[in-house]
Amino acid sequence: AVVSTQSGHYGRADEHFTQLSLSGGKPKRPNCIRSLCLLLGPDFMTDIITVETSDHARLALQLSYNWHFELSKDNAENAAALFAVPDFVGDSCKALASRIRGAVAAVPFDDFHRNSARIIRTSVFGLDENMKVKDSFKFTANKLVITNVDIQSVEPVDQRTRDSLQKSVQLAIEITTNSQEASARHEAERLEQGAKGKLERQKIHDEAEAEKARTELLKLQSLSAAVESTGQAKAEALSRAESLKIEGQAAVEQAQLKAEAQNIEAENELRRINDARKGELEYISSTNGLEISKAQKMAAIETGKFQNMVTTLGPENIARIATSGHDNQLAMLKALGLQSTLITDGSTPLNLFNTAKGLVGALPPPQH
Repeated sequence: AVVSTQSGHYGRADEHFTQLSLSGGKPKRPNCIRSLCLLLGPDFMTDIITVETSDHARLALQLSYNWHFELSKDNAENAAALFAVPDFVGDSCKALASRIRGAVAAVPFDDFHRNSARIIRTSVFGLDENMKVKDSFKFTANKLVITNVDIQSVEPVDQRTRDSLQKSVQLAIEITTNSQEASARHEAERLEQGAKGKLERQKIHDEAEAEKARTELLKLQSLSAAVESTGQAKAEALSRAESLKIEGQAAVEQAQLKAEAQNIEAENELRRINDARKGELEYISSTNGLEISKAQKMAAIETGKFQNMVTTLGPENIARIATSGHDNQLAMLKALGLQSTLITDGSTPLNLFNTAKGLVGALPPPQH
């Protein structure tokens, strides 16, 4: 037992300490940390694990877990449970890594790339009855509580996957830039159409005002002519003024109707252009999204196909296939016992006389 005094805690002479052997390093290795005391936390531990998605993309995750022990000072059995697991660091990291690997293996790389934090937190903490991620995860054996998971880095293990990911990010940036340029161009065209419509409406309004002024002028002219003339001339002037008045009113009404018609046509044209631009933008966005998805899936398929072919054949069989033609020809020549050969096809003519002369040498001249 431990004796408590005002100056500290002391053990009896017949007691001894038990050394704790904990896992350490990144990734975790057993028997790296040796200690005589068990810290209750809160603290954190960092581990590196390798996961593989459903489309066989291998990733290296560096995760940091925040933890503490849930201790009740009044309960001796609860305190003794802290030592139920000798290497709580290694066992907890293995258990959490297993849960994360199982969750990642059920999703493709594209989904994990977009929702990595949610997938990892869900696999570690689980979901409650409201389908929300829980706040902590507790190991009941030793009262260890995991309160948070920090995703420090996600890196592809395979170089092909890393290149595919970089290409996908560059393509997404390019598509976003093109979409923004198209939106700006469509907005400029819309403003230009609106300005043209306002200009046309102002022009029609000015023509209507000029027609009104012309009508007033004709009215004054008719009144002046009526004052100057008498009798039939006055009657003719009044009738002419009335006719001009009617014509002016008709012209004004015609101009107003024409202005309203042109205004309606301009609004309809502007609405049609906006709908067409919106549809075109949605079509471009959907097409670009499909192209990105297709490129990512084709890259994943080609990567998996090449890896499966290399793994199935093996490096020794590949080397034998590459040198099988030359090896067969060399074995055939050795079996025939030929020291020199001349191989040609039927399409290339060959002068056998000169060739034989070159092979056996020129004959000596005859002696007389």
